[in-house]
Amino acid sequence: MIKFIAFLRGINVGGVNIKMAELKAAFEKIGFGNVRTLLASGNVLFDAPTASESELVEKIEQKLASAFGRYIHVLVRRVDELKRLAETKPYAGIEATKQTRLYVTFLPDGTESSLEIPYESPDKNFKILYASEREVCSVLTLSADSQTVDLMSILEKEYGKKVTTRNWNTVERTLKAAG
Repeated sequence: MIKFIAFLRGINVGGVNIKMAELKAAFEKIGFGNVRTLLASGNVLFDAPTASESELVEKIEQKLASAFGRYIHVLVRRVDELKRLAETKPYAGIEATKQTRLYVTFLPDGTESSLEIPYESPDKNFKILYASEREVCSVLTLSADSQTVDLMSILEKEYGKKVTTRNWNTVERTLKAAG
């Protein structure tokens, strides 16, 4: 069995509320083992006998649509892939504070970008430190005047709407839970 994590887009934000127990049950009905939800933002650890992420995504999206009556976009990563990302220390030297947020945006396969990396927004409050074909590591600095750049609009404009973003702390907690 291979350890995976599914990142579901738009769960428990904007009025889309799904109970984690129901989400866990949906994954178990697919036949996945050791299913655990983490936080309430659509993060699901599970074991599966296949390494094909595209097959997993298709199964999960179909099951979620039938279980919850709506399409939920899913991105799947192998836990060992997330471990390798963490080992690169993409935020080395940057401290997460109340004003400084560290984010990872997970991309669907085949996503391209024209941004020159590292990228910095004109107001200097948003930086992309690292980007690959599978993820984007960024830093958002909240401004004192509440005029902080809209992180998601920049990322969606560049990478499309089939992305999902997590706080780096969530990724670290996920890896800790995965063992």
